[in-house]
Parts: sequence; structure tokens; C-alpha cells
Amino acid sequence: MPERRIYTVTELTHNIKDFLEEAFPFVWITGEISNFRIPVSGHFYFTIKDSGAQISAVMFRGQNRNLRFQPEDGMAVIAMGRLNVYETKGVYQIIIEYLEPEGVGVLQLAFERLKRELAAEGLFDEKHKLPCPFLPQKIAVVTSPTGAVIRDIINVIDRRFPNMTVEIAPVKVQGEQAAEEIVEAIELLNDRNDADVIVVARGGGSLEDLQAFNSEAVARAIFSSEIPVVSAVGHETDFTIADFTADLRAPTPSAAAELIVPVKNDLLMRTKEIRGALKGAINNRIQLLRERAIQLSRRLVHPNKQIADYRLRLDDVLGRMLRGFSRELAANRDCLRTMKQRLARCSPAIIVEDLNILLKHHRQSLLSEMQFCLESKKSTFRTTVGRLNALNPLAVLERGYSVTRILPGYTVFKDVGQVDVGQRLDVTVSKGAVVCRIEGKRENGQADI
Repeated sequence: MPERRIYTVTELTHNIKDFLEEAFPFVWITGEISNFRIPVSGHFYFTIKDSGAQISAVMFRGQNRNLRFQPEDGMAVIAMGRLNVYETKGVYQIIIEYLEPEGVGVLQLAFERLKRELAAEGLFDEKHKLPCPFLPQKIAVVTSPTGAVIRDIINVIDRRFPNMTVEIAPVKVQGEQAAEEIVEAIELLNDRNDADVIVVARGGGSLEDLQAFNSEAVARAIFSSEIPVVSAVGHETDFTIADFTADLRAPTPSAAAELIVPVKNDLLMRTKEIRGALKGAINNRIQLLRERAIQLSRRLVHPNKQIADYRLRLDDVLGRMLRGFSRELAANRDCLRTMKQRLARCSPAIIVEDLNILLKHHRQSLLSEMQFCLESKKSTFRTTVGRLNALNPLAVLERGYSVTRILPGYTVFKDVGQVDVGQRLDVTVSKGAVVCRIEGKRENGQADI
């Protein structure tokens, strides 16, 4: 019977840890990510599972910072790491050193992510594209100086336009430092600014081979270039980030040379045609101008005659102008005279004089009426005075009559019966009065009564 050995939990866990870590120093594992989380430490914690089991996984920040894609729940991945037993909790997990999506490659994911980011920034917009010159004087080619690409480009350029100046900016087109050298070459060409167009070229290859042309640094260098950049990377079916950022994309390096360099013989033929057409047009124009000059010369007259005609015309115009001015001046004078007359009639002095005359007339009329009225009143007064004088008792007395009044009461004596003999009477005559005494009385011619 075997000897029974009793382990402590620590001993057993420690032994399991040693066994697992020695038996599985590095393993590749595939599965689906779940429970993915990133704490403040920056480490990735998640679970890799399949239909039958699951295992905890951790990818420290030092490793996950190089990932070119963002892991997420449900993503199928292939991971490489080492098993680790966490003795405190008695669980085992895998510490991931490398992680890539299953199916789609990491480079393809990085390509799609960078493409979306740069497109969102507008680096691919057509409004930023620079036009390539029709006939560049100098072409700069950023490529490997030893590859077949540069030979193809030079051959095509020489065939289409011999003696075209081509400058080669030698760079690595794949591998480490390739992107940095391409960026430096583009920046150097822009600093010198003596090339009319830049061709960034490389032959075909895998996505890994073309990785330098899918880098963000190269894309931004192409975008910032003030010299038009033509991208000629890979074959016609290969697309890189440089293709989208460049001002012109050529399907192949040879096609790039054909796009930027016209055929010299075609240009010479076209120039000849244009020269002939221009010469014919100029001759026709000269002939037309000559005929027009002849026609104009026939219409020309002697300058003295022309001057005499102009003098006559000038005199006629001057005479008409003077007559016109005279008529205008006379009309203005008449108008001024009329206005003066109207103004004179409205003059305050004239108005005062008229009013004085009117006042004098009214005064004279008033005096005449007053005189007439006065005479009329005088006449009436005299008539009235005459009538009053006729009725005046003194007038009666003047005619010899007298007024007798009985004293002492001065009662008017009208009837002899009023008085007695011996009674005193006051007799008033025209000039004075007397007091007399009655001596006797008669009535109706009869003797004293």
C-alpha cells in the first residue's frame, strides 16, 4: 500500500504551478474574447473561451501598447502566451504575449483603422489634391535605387520624352526604417523645391511588404508636400494609404511615368500643327488688316481740307451757339423784367403809397360826408331854431304882445274875472316888465263892470 502523503494547499498549488509553467512555457491558443475590461493600470483582462471551456487571460500594458487593433467582446483571436498559476486564489491563467484577430490579419485591421482615421481628417479629400504639371522639367522618384521599378520608370520616361531630368531619392521600400526614409526623402525634396513632381514608387508585394506605404507618417508627409505627389506602389489591384493620400494614383510605376510625362513626338507634332495653324491665322489676319487699311486710305482726305471743313463746322456750331445763347439771354431778360414788375407791384413802398392814396380818398370822402352831414344838421338846426323862435314867447312879445300875471302869485292873467279893481298886475313886455294896478274892467266891449 503506497505511503499516504498529505499536501498542504500551498504545497499542492505550488507543485501545480511548477508543473504547468514548466510543461507549457509558451502555448498558442484560439478562442473568443469575453468579459474584456481595461482597469486604470492599462492591462487587458479578459476570458478566452470556446464551446467547451474558458481560461482567464491577461495582457500587460507593455505588450498591448503595440497592438494595431482594439480587442473587444466576441472577437475571435489567436493568442500566444505562457500559463501562470495565481497561488493566492488557486486559479490559473494565461499571460498573453502576442494577440491577433483570427481570420483577418492584424495588418489589414491596422490598414482599415488608419484609413478611416485619415479619411475622417480629410486627408483623402479631392479639394486637397494638387494638379500635376503638364510637362514637368524635373521628376523626383522616391524608390529603391537598385530595384526594377526605377529602371522601368526611367525607360518609360526616356521612351516618351528623352532627356527629361529624373532625380532618384534612394530609400528603403520595405522593412525597418523604410517609412522614416520615405518621409525624410519627401521632406528633403520639398525643402529643395527644385522638382515639379514627386513619384513615390515600389513594386508589388504582400501587405507586409507594402507596410511602409501604409504608415501614418508617410501618409502625412505626402499630404503636407507642396510638390504634387504621384503614388505608384504595387500592382493595379494593390491599394495603400499612400495611394489615397497622393495627389494622383498610378496603378503601376510604369503607368506613373506615362501619366506624368507626355510623348515628345506627339508634342512636337502638335506644336507643328499649332504653328501651322497659327501662321495661317496670322497671314489671314495680316491680309484682312491690309485690305482694311486700303479701304480706309481711300476714305482719307487731305488734312488741310479736313481742317477747313472742321473750321466751317466750328463756325457754324459757334454761330448756332451764340444765337442760342442770345435767345436764351433775351428770354431770361424778359423773364427777369416780368419778375421785377411783379416784384415791384408787390413792393412795400408801392403798397404803402397805394394805401396812403386810398386813405386820403377815404379821408376826403369822410370829410365830405361829415361836411354834408354837418350842413344837413345845421339846416335842420336852423329850421328847428326858426320853429322854436316862432314858438318863443319873447318873439310874441317882440310883436307887441305882453304877458300879464296876477300878483303876488304871478298867475297868468287870462280872464278879467280873475282880478279885481285895484289889484296889482305884473306886465311883461319884450323889453322889461311893469307893475300896474287895475283901474277898471271890461268884458266883451262892455262898460266897466
